[in-house]
Amino acid sequence: MARYHIETYGCTSNRGETQQIEQALREGGHHPADGPESADVAILNTCTVLEKTERNMLARAKELDNETPADLVITGCMALAQGEEFQSADIDAEVLHWDDVPQYVLNGECPTITPDTETVLNGVIGILPIARGCMSDCSYCITKQATGRIESPSVEENVEKARALVHAGAKEIRITGQDTGVYGWDTNQGTSLLPELLDRICSDIDGDFRVRVGMANPKGLHGVREELAAVFAEHDELYNFIHAPVQSGSDDVLADMRRQHAVSEYLEVVETLDDHLDYWTLSTDFIVGFPTEEPADHEQSMALLRETRPEKINVTRFSKRPGTDAADMKGLGGQTKKDRSKEMSEAKMELMAEAYEEMVGRTSSVLLVEDGTDESLVGYDEAYRQVVIADAQERGLEIGDTVEVAITSHNTVYAFGEPVERAQVAD
Repeated sequence: MARYHIETYGCTSNRGETQQIEQALREGGHHPADGPESADVAILNTCTVLEKTERNMLARAKELDNETPADLVITGCMALAQGEEFQSADIDAEVLHWDDVPQYVLNGECPTITPDTETVLNGVIGILPIARGCMSDCSYCITKQATGRIESPSVEENVEKARALVHAGAKEIRITGQDTGVYGWDTNQGTSLLPELLDRICSDIDGDFRVRVGMANPKGLHGVREELAAVFAEHDELYNFIHAPVQSGSDDVLADMRRQHAVSEYLEVVETLDDHLDYWTLSTDFIVGFPTEEPADHEQSMALLRETRPEKINVTRFSKRPGTDAADMKGLGGQTKKDRSKEMSEAKMELMAEAYEEMVGRTSSVLLVEDGTDESLVGYDEAYRQVVIADAQERGLEIGDTVEVAITSHNTVYAFGEPVERAQVAD
């Protein structure tokens, strides 16, 4: 697993975010490094209270960029409010929301945020792990050694867990698992039960709530892509959001990664959802600098990125994990990985900025799920795109409310909205 180095600046709220990041990393099997020079990833949790603070953050980010041989992640208040400043300073880093840091550190591996399949209620967010384990055998992933092959509870059992979360106050149910796309493969002759589960949750449970589907590998989605797209189109409770990590645009590299899917299958999943949904979010992951990735392979990944135009993209430089087959491969040079990561990250920011720019002027239904800075609240629209209402608390809005919002502007990775109608207030 990854060795991480994390530094935190600013208020107690920032330090609380760091504690949550570290807890998720430790639950995922990662451990702290002795310092940035020995870390697989360095994380800088920033503050932006004063102009002098901003200068200090930029200076420390540049130092960490030079000290850390692998990835640098920048999060926190300055990252969210002025993320473009780091790019302007030529700092090679991923600028992420606090919540996205643990997933990024997974380095393309299956998530292991929850140790079992028990539900968790965190405020108005209910976490529902629908299965444990996966059916993949990726050459770079160590998680499989910890989780094993998939074990799927019945659809009925998961529906009852979702119902209990809603009755306990959940307004958003997050469907999670090492690979939600292969849920039911062990009990349903290799065919996913995910569409049936989602349909049952939305049809059988009374209440006002939304459902977000967690990471699903393209192979599991491909066989049920038509059924899944139809379920999304039918139920407003479902966020129109799919996280399908392709990892490479080269079939040769995918074969070396043992990813099970081909690029064509990933494209067919995307095309099917495009056919059924007018407004949706594609989230995907790319690993750059895999040991067998040639320049032409990288160009294929860049071409695939531009062709499918995901609205949310995780870009990770390959990092060896002990005990995996890929750890024995002769790696690419650090500068090569750094250059390819930078090229893809720049393209990623352009695509994300374009997606959020297209939202401006749109009216969306936003579910508020967490506190922001000052008087703001943070929520997600129908396609699970992040929207911030700056003066939400002054307006009397609360976490758990669903609000009709006019999108007025954006900050590349999230939008700003102005309420136009109070759609629902939580009890």
